[in-house]
Amino acid sequence: MRVLVAGGIVVALAALALFFNTSFMRGVDNGYNRITTTMATGTLTLTSSAFAHNGRIPSKFTCDGEQVNPPLAIGGVPAAARSLALIMDDPDVPKQLRPDGIFDHWILFNIPPETKEIASGVTVGVPGANGAGKIEYTGPCPPPQYEPSTHRYFFKLYALDTELPLPAGVSKKQIEKAMAGHIVAETQLVGLYKR
Repeated sequence: MRVLVAGGIVVALAALALFFNTSFMRGVDNGYNRITTTMATGTLTLTSSAFAHNGRIPSKFTCDGEQVNPPLAIGGVPAAARSLALIMDDPDVPKQLRPDGIFDHWILFNIPPETKEIASGVTVGVPGANGAGKIEYTGPCPPPQYEPSTHRYFFKLYALDTELPLPAGVSKKQIEKAMAGHIVAETQLVGLYKR
């Protein structure tokens, strides 16, 4: 009798374990699939037809060329977005030239969320001030006499749940402060340039 009871308990425990294991695995799979689908359909993207991510920016878009912004394509803007903001900066500036080591090349905010592209030489939204205090795009122009000679240029795109109550010509710091708590998605595109 003890053997039968013991055997029954073992069978019951095995069945229970199989049930929970199967249910758990099914839940994980379904949860994973839902997350993947959500991310795939709602992922903010920023690309350029002029250069690949971590690729070389053509000289046309630098101080050695026409000094116009490269074309950018925007995708996957979340439905909750009420505006977009774009910040392009270079974190490889020699400390001898700028103590913080960063130069802001291009600032745009309050870009309409339905914007799909920013064409070369075109401005959208409201311009902020670049590192030289100008309300315009300033192309890559790394000083060749300093290291690193190849600089990275980060094009950072933010989807915000509001428009920023700021005037044209504000600094990157002012924009970043105003964006705090309002970013619903963000992405970046990195380009390289060496003179």
